[in-house]
Amino acid sequence: MMYPYLTLSDDTEITHSEQRPDGTVKVYIETPDERDGFHSAVCILPEHRWEDIRGYSEEDLDRLRELIRDNAHLIMEFS
Repeated sequence: MMYPYLTLSDDTEITHSEQRPDGTVKVYIETPDERDGFHSAVCILPEHRWEDIRGYSEEDLDRLRELIRDNAHLIMEFS
């Protein structure tokens, strides 16, 4: 199950899983896009391992990486 964490002004939704038995948390990021439908990415905490990136530019990813890095401790605590 995924739990809502944050909605940004551009309608980007950030959700997270419960902490898994191995201590990791899956963070799912999704942004609606008129042309592509949705852009999405997954970040696995606490390693900050990014995977399944679709549609985001490097600039978008830099912004999202910074946001997740700055909020990782809270996401881990809430999971």
